[in-house]
Amino acid sequence: MHTLYGIKNCDTVKKARLWLDQHDIAYRFHDFRSDGLTPELLTNLIARSDWQTLLNRNSTSWRQLSDAQKADLTGQRALQLMLNTPTLIKRPVLDTGDQLVIGFKDGIYAAYLSGTGPTIAHASCPPQADTESTENTHLHERNTRPA
Repeated sequence: MHTLYGIKNCDTVKKARLWLDQHDIAYRFHDFRSDGLTPELLTNLIARSDWQTLLNRNSTSWRQLSDAQKADLTGQRALQLMLNTPTLIKRPVLDTGDQLVIGFKDGIYAAYLSGTGPTIAHASCPPQADTESTENTHLHERNTRPA
């Protein structure tokens, strides 16, 4: 079964959940706020994608950080920021079992969940033209399965 990670009141997460429900795709929803965000979970997501993709530098939470917090960012510092402020994670993150899809675009979900999408390892999908959202969606092939 797929797992959709996010925050329940996020508009993009709501769109992804609606799309999954309308297409009768079974998934488990993991809310970072109510279900938690452990260092192990975030480390696994970063290992399977990369911290630069997961870190949402367009978010209100990012803009509220001090310049010192944003300066000289490393993977470890980004991990700590995302653990302390889960709203810094680009949402939603869909774990299909074989890959992560970060962000939401209905066309990309359709392609990857039908099995017709190409496998792209650690590469960003090109932005899709969309009048409702300019958010990019990224796909990452699963490198390792969690223990």
